[in-house]
Amino acid sequence: MTTRIYVPRDSGSLALGADKVAAEIAKELKARGVTAEIVRNGSRGLYWLEPMVEVTTDKGRIAYGPVKPSDVKSLFDNDFLSGDQHKLWLGKPENIPFLAKQTRLTFARCGITDPVSLADYEARDGLKGLKNALKLSPAEIVAQVTESGLRGRGGAGFPTGIKWKTVLDTQGEQKYIVCNADEGDSGTFSDRMVMEGDPFVLIEGMTIAGIATGATKGYIYLRSEYPHANIVLNEAIAAARRAGILGRSVLGSDHAFDIEVRIGAGAYVCGEETALLDSLEGKRGQVRAKPPLPAHKGLFGKPTVINNVISLASVPVIMDKGAAFYRDFGMGRSRGTIPIQLTGNIKHGGLFEAAFGMTLGELVDDIGGGTATGRPVRAVQVGGPLGAYFPRELFDTPFDYEAFAERDGLIGHAGIVVFDDTVDMLKQARFAMEFCAIESCGKCTPCRIGSTRGVEVLDKVRANIEPQKQLELVTDLCNTMKFGSLCALGGFTPYPVMSAMKHFPEDFRPTPMREAAE
Repeated sequence: MTTRIYVPRDSGSLALGADKVAAEIAKELKARGVTAEIVRNGSRGLYWLEPMVEVTTDKGRIAYGPVKPSDVKSLFDNDFLSGDQHKLWLGKPENIPFLAKQTRLTFARCGITDPVSLADYEARDGLKGLKNALKLSPAEIVAQVTESGLRGRGGAGFPTGIKWKTVLDTQGEQKYIVCNADEGDSGTFSDRMVMEGDPFVLIEGMTIAGIATGATKGYIYLRSEYPHANIVLNEAIAAARRAGILGRSVLGSDHAFDIEVRIGAGAYVCGEETALLDSLEGKRGQVRAKPPLPAHKGLFGKPTVINNVISLASVPVIMDKGAAFYRDFGMGRSRGTIPIQLTGNIKHGGLFEAAFGMTLGELVDDIGGGTATGRPVRAVQVGGPLGAYFPRELFDTPFDYEAFAERDGLIGHAGIVVFDDTVDMLKQARFAMEFCAIESCGKCTPCRIGSTRGVEVLDKVRANIEPQKQLELVTDLCNTMKFGSLCALGGFTPYPVMSAMKHFPEDFRPTPMREAAE
């Protein structure tokens, strides 16, 4: 059996030198006359250990990391091809605590298989969900997804089955499946990781959605900042077409479905589903008024399912294992698993897939290991740049949509950004308003004007100009934006601002140091 050496090809690993490591391994193999296959897999999501190199041995796959090009010679000298000890030796990847504590359903293959090998995908339960779906009626597929309790993983948490049923029940000579891969939130990379590490699971999920709703065409709206995902997705789509998974007859059935990747132009607002549709149609991305809902009149005025990458990538395991299997994970109305992204000032940054219900404190302190600086954690922002800031007093909050909402927070796309005790929360509040002002599509007044005025008012707080009056004005602006904005960009901007003011009021008061600095 030929030894396989796995070196990740995903963006996070490439940024840390994975290509150079792979080239150095190839060079060393040639120099030593050793035969081995280098496989460019996806990342397993342990980014503080990337590039993590794995090798197949008699003992199973053994991992080493983080590997630099200068480490390669010593790895060979220590016979790492046999899994022998080295200062970078990590043992079996599945035994690393960060991985061992996870419940990997959506990311079951990520980092394990060759992303563009359909044979690898099928060898690890790929296509089972699609084959099961082809045995059912569209209504039965929708019922299974509904019963699973799957909710939109893009942030809104809307029940996926209800969205699909609406499109199924809506008449239309043409229907579409649109995958929202415009992953623009700070501290998020789960969409990118699955697209670069296991693209077939997204293709399978979209195809099942097409069969379930009568859609024959799918679009992946991919952000321009993800060029590597674009390459991998198109390679995988081409392989799926060759294998008859996509095309006029899905796996020999009467169902037709095909997928095309479209690249966005970098506008944050195009993560909002109706602005995304406008962009996909070749227009400027602006939020549409609702109704009509995209499920009734979406892309090109046709019934359209719009789901996030992780939502669609979660469908194959539901159709493979059954609705009850998936629903058994989680808590309350938050069922299944969610890929949580740990970023910011954190020791063990990466992707951690787990069932809903772990507390924020467990995720930050136990899984993430606290701050990278070693200083105390002061705040965490959950849910992207428009998520609320939670202090340590709220670290008992379970990761659950309703639990976060009860404490004026958002799970959003499940990105957690950690800050230590040096963070300036007034500065963070101002950034939220500035971000909204820059990224607003400009269609509605509360978002367009409110955010601009918010920056100005917070600058007056910083300058100690009638601070109490300014804070009252900020509160009024936030209420106007929250309840008057056309979409979540303006509607959610108050969350980071108000939470910063509520939980960290000392940063909004004049201090001798601040006055001296001014």
